[in-house]
This record gives sequence, structure tokens and C-alpha cells, in this order.
Amino acid sequence: MDLRQLPALNALRAFEAAARHESFSRAADELFVTHGAVSHQIRALEADLGVTLFVRDGKRVRLSDIGRQYAAEVRTTLATLSEATRRVRAGDRDRRLVVSMLSSFSARWVTPRIGGFIEEHPEINLELLSTNELTDFTREDVDVAIRFASTGKYAGLHSEELLDEVFFPACSPNFRGGKLPRTPADMADAPLLRSHDELWRPWFDAAGLVDLPEPKRGVLYEDSSNLLQAAIQGQGIALVRRSLAMHEIVAGRLVRLFNIDGPSPWNYYFVCPPALLGTQRVQTFRAWLLDEIMQFKQLYERTPAVCDGPARTPGPPGAPSLQVLKAPL
Repeated sequence: MDLRQLPALNALRAFEAAARHESFSRAADELFVTHGAVSHQIRALEADLGVTLFVRDGKRVRLSDIGRQYAAEVRTTLATLSEATRRVRAGDRDRRLVVSMLSSFSARWVTPRIGGFIEEHPEINLELLSTNELTDFTREDVDVAIRFASTGKYAGLHSEELLDEVFFPACSPNFRGGKLPRTPADMADAPLLRSHDELWRPWFDAAGLVDLPEPKRGVLYEDSSNLLQAAIQGQGIALVRRSLAMHEIVAGRLVRLFNIDGPSPWNYYFVCPPALLGTQRVQTFRAWLLDEIMQFKQLYERTPAVCDGPARTPGPPGAPSLQVLKAPL
């Protein structure tokens, strides 16, 4: 087989469309090109083959006898090529998994763990998209989104809660030379780091600091990862999300100050189109993710704070609930 004898593929596509419609104009509309481009491709193909494929009759065209025979063979060949391409693309897509999530969650929670998934499932080509924009599954080539939201209700999508979020104060173990606050009240004169998303007021209420105002001075961090980095560098005490801070706590770069959790209005949700939920690649990733979250919660329960703080009685109905760690290491 000498592939050098084959005409240009664009010319064959133009010929097949023109032969099917017996119209250069309708072929041009189908291929999103001009009438002149189709006419040029057909003339070039006729010159290459040395035959007349269309008989021109004014503005009308019709297939010649040899053109009709050639058109049937070209149509069959192009259909075979199209089906082979579809199968290859579908096979590759079945192995490709695209997951979208917040940049902070990707960097602080997923990245330290994802090596295990890649090692266990080398057959899956994983793509992690770090974005703060909401995924539009109808327009974007995304299989799964991990969303950080106040509700998991998304019309037309499968959604399930992955991880409930809580907040607590954390700082560098070397903050103020290692002289860390021993009670929540001791933080009144400490620099409290601020961010757009983590407000201190709910945690103050949970800790019984009803008279301590929301901090108004100091650097305001827009990104939670930058807030954590400032705390690691000893710039102050940060109110952190457990999902983002636990990796730094386990590594010893941060310490959790008290066994008091502040409520969060946001949780993490696993979201995907229902049609994709049953696919092997999505089910594999979901199972891995749920197992990692179970281990993460167990780690959190085993990791003590450096100071317990004073014992507190339950607050009145409607007060923020507290979660006390169960078993220190």
C-alpha cells in the first residue's frame, strides 16, 4: 500500500459532502467553508485523479458515472475511518479523569495524598484543575467537581457531602518564642491574622469570648493558603480550616491551640453529572476519596491541641456546637 497515492483528506471530505447533496453550496454549509473552497477542492481532486467527477450544468452539478462509483467507495472508507477514530477517542476518554476543585483544597489537601491514587491506578490519566470558578458541566470537559459550598443542592447533578468543615486557631510552634496562649482569653493581646473567608466571631462565641471583638487591624489575606503561610512564619495566630491546616500540623509547622472547633457555613461536596457517576473512572476516584477522608477524620481525632483551655458547659440552645478531640496520640 502506497499512502503517497492518496488524495488530500480535505478534498475527499469536500467531494463526499458535495456528492451526497449534489450541491457545492450545501456541502460548503455543512463543512463551514465557502462555496469557492469546495469548488476548488473538487477541481483539485479531479486534476489529481485525471477524471471528471461532476458534470456542470450552469449553476447545477451532478455526479458523473465514475464520480458516483467513486463517491460510494469514498463514503464507505470515510465512515470506517470515522468509526475507528471514535473508538480510539472513547477508549482514551474512559481512562481520562478530570477533577475540578478550589486551588487551596488542591494544594493543601489533595496534592499531599494524590500520589497514592496515581500509584494504585496507573490506568487512569488524572487531570486536576485548580480553580475558584464554578464548573459548568454542560460546557466544560470535567468529570467531577469538589465544591466548597453552604449547600450541596445542584439541579440536575449528583451531589453528596464529603467533609464537614470546622475552624480552630493555629500558629507556629515558635510563635513568641514558644510562649503560646494557654487559654482562649490569652489571645486577646496576640496578633490575630485575618482573611476574607475565616471570621473570628463564630469561634470567639464557641470559646466563650463573647466580649472579644472581630479583629479590624493587620493584614487581610484573600487566599487561605497565604494565611496559613503567614502563620507558619510566626506572624500571628490564624483561624484555619482543618482541611487545609492538618497537613501543616502533622508536619510540625503549625500547632493547634485549643480543642475547640468553630462552626463553618461551608462543607465539601462531591458533584458530578448523573450519567458519569456510574463510570469506572469516577467510581474509582470516589472510592479512593471517601477512604482518604475517613483516614483524615481519624487523624484529626488522634491529633491533640497543645492547650485544652478551660472546661466549658454546653451553651444555650442555638449556640455553636463544640467538638472535642477524643484520643490524643
